[in-house]
Amino acid sequence: MAEIGDNTQGAEASAAVDAYIARRRSVGFRSFLLLVPVAVVLAVSRFPIFGFDLLLGGACGLVNMWLVMRNNERLLAGRRSRGVYGLMNVVRILGIGIVPVFSAVTGPWWSMGIALAGFFTPLALYSLALRQEYSTG
Repeated sequence: MAEIGDNTQGAEASAAVDAYIARRRSVGFRSFLLLVPVAVVLAVSRFPIFGFDLLLGGACGLVNMWLVMRNNERLLAGRRSRGVYGLMNVVRILGIGIVPVFSAVTGPWWSMGIALAGFFTPLALYSLALRQEYSTG
């Protein structure tokens, strides 16, 4: 890490890291609170596999978001080379990106859209939380 000469910069950086960690946790919890009731409603209705697809997509979306953050943190801290960073991103995309395809195999082809909706929910919630944090200052 680079040395910081002024204590106020260190305090601001520490506060930003604390906010980042809190936002990461709250987005996971909010995603759970949003996706589980919708998945239960889908499962209780005539489409139980769609509830599973939504939860599976949401779980993969959370894992994807956390892996992206962790990979970025390691790169910025200098603990990962750019080559390994790129390789880890490709492996992550291929590993998690295949899950919606399994949803399409178990149900109609458009059930992949339900899994993708669950997948992008944590990312959308994170962007809304970040926007709210920036607008309130």
